Amino acid sequence: MYFPVPLKPATLIRRYKRFLADIRLPNDTELTVHCPNSGSMKTCSAPGSPVYYSTSDNPTRKYPQTLEMVHNGNVWVGINTARTNGIVAEGLKNGVIEELWPVDSLVREVKTSPDCRLDLLVESGDQQIFIEVKNCTYVDSGCALFPDAITARGTKHLLELARLVQEGRRGVIIWLVQRRDADRFAPAAAIDPHYADTLATVSRQGVEMLAYQAAVTPESIDIVRSLPVILNNKRERQNHHGK
Repeated sequence: MYFPVPLKPATLIRRYKRFLADIRLPNDTELTVHCPNSGSMKTCSAPGSPVYYSTSDNPTRKYPQTLEMVHNGNVWVGINTARTNGIVAEGLKNGVIEELWPVDSLVREVKTSPDCRLDLLVESGDQQIFIEVKNCTYVDSGCALFPDAITARGTKHLLELARLVQEGRRGVIIWLVQRRDADRFAPAAAIDPHYADTLATVSRQGVEMLAYQAAVTPESIDIVRSLPVILNNKRERQNHHGK
């Protein structure tokens, strides 16, 4: 996915109120921008970090600029969750996500029950594949972890996928790891044990789990490889509690 217009550089001053960030432009002007990420942004929100932002031409937006990525001193981290579904949809159509290929049709934002929507519906042959996509920005010791804050909504989506699997459809959760310094994925059991436990349960019920890593640059964000998913999170719990 190439950015439709060039991004501009700045420096992060602070991220606050979940969806706002103050940045400093190269000419020392300070600007408040939209921060499209509901998580804690652990390991990718330190003041003084280099950032890139985009500017919308929508005249009704209170904050026309959007924070797109943060450099954590090692790698660029894509934090704009509004782009995640599009990146994964592109990967599905291009055959990069091999487990779900071929893709005959793809629909976004599918209502599956009165109070639940899932991100994608793929038709492949005679199969309907319901997909929920999650953006992952938290990495600890080479392990990508989700979530970085308690997510009741994320747990609800897991249960909805399990329900669809019980009805004979395929249900898939895809974590898009938007940074290159991870070599595996695991649920962040120390942060949200209920999510991790639910994940283990729905896995046994047939929900499929995929983690893919994206290369993030100021010009583009592209899926580059799959990561192994590790559901045995005992080590991850111990590592966090031992800190």
